[in-house]
Amino acid sequence: MSDTKPPLRCAIYTRKSTEEGLEQQFNSLHAQREAAEAFILSQRQAGWVVLPEGYDDGGFSGASIERPAMKKLLAQVEQ
Repeated sequence: MSDTKPPLRCAIYTRKSTEEGLEQQFNSLHAQREAAEAFILSQRQAGWVVLPEGYDDGGFSGASIERPAMKKLLAQVEQ
């Protein structure tokens, strides 16, 4: 019997409360994603892998769960 664990699939969710700066070629959402990808990559020996789809809510307050990308991520987790 193999002791190989299945990969731990990691989704990356990013958010910025205002739309300011989102038009830039490299913005806060990109920086957040890069930081998360780097951390997940550092854990690859433990079987962590980044899911290809990004979940980005630019211009949405964290005070509410009513954010499109957050809702999509939560719905996919429940499947």
